[in-house]
Amino acid sequence: MLSVPLGERGLRQSDAVFQHVRNLPPLIEALLSAVERDSICAVAVSAKPTGAVESYMPVFLAGKLAATSIAASLNVPLFETTHQAGHVRAALLGQEQQFSESPFLAMHLSGGTTDLLLVHRESGQIGTIERIGGCEDLHAGQFVDRVGVKLGLSFPSGVALEQLARDAADTTIKLPSSVKGLNCSFSGQESQCQRLIDGGAKRETVAFAVYDCMARTFVKLLINAFAETGCKIALLSGGVSGSLLLRELLKQRLSIDLFYAKSGLSADNAVGTALLARDYFCK
Repeated sequence: MLSVPLGERGLRQSDAVFQHVRNLPPLIEALLSAVERDSICAVAVSAKPTGAVESYMPVFLAGKLAATSIAASLNVPLFETTHQAGHVRAALLGQEQQFSESPFLAMHLSGGTTDLLLVHRESGQIGTIERIGGCEDLHAGQFVDRVGVKLGLSFPSGVALEQLARDAADTTIKLPSSVKGLNCSFSGQESQCQRLIDGGAKRETVAFAVYDCMARTFVKLLINAFAETGCKIALLSGGVSGSLLLRELLKQRLSIDLFYAKSGLSADNAVGTALLARDYFCK
């Protein structure tokens, strides 16, 4: 959907907005030609990154414009939600009964977010999502992608970096795990990886060090969050949480139950957004 040149670590907002505006028309045409328009009872859209008042990214305006136009043309309600809520709801699919208590603990791990969350349920639905901690500088996905691009991988680098990590023969390099209460940091570790690569360290070794560092960091955050909130289980969402290697490393270090999105839904915001609208309109 989005094209990132080799060697680049992402897209500027202006470039991303342009690609969205270019890509959306054929997608909308294909969508409306594949469904009965009379069967559409509402349109849902991620209107901003999170529920915070100051949350804003220009790229979300492209989707909001498209959704507003479709809803108006079909004369159906428009339901606005957030990117973060969509990820949490997608991860919750099929596991709703496990998280019937309110609030429950969640983590949103992606290229733009590394957040510890308290998710409040209202009338059985996802209500307010409260950020209680997370990363103070570099997000987990940025950590992965910056190291991956330095190693010559394309962006996003998660799948390829994980494969490198699984091939590591040397797993002795330990990056420091920087956690204070419910907050963490990855910028120093990313800089250390850059130095290791420049110093000739094996690609596989550095890749494994990244995942090992993230696992130790998230375990500390979760243990602290469980103690502070009294929650007994946690739901992990976002693209980074889809890494099977990360899940294995977390399981080795943590005895408390962790739950994840079904296969293919960790990074899928559209499914979560649609589910939130269904929850709202089909009470």
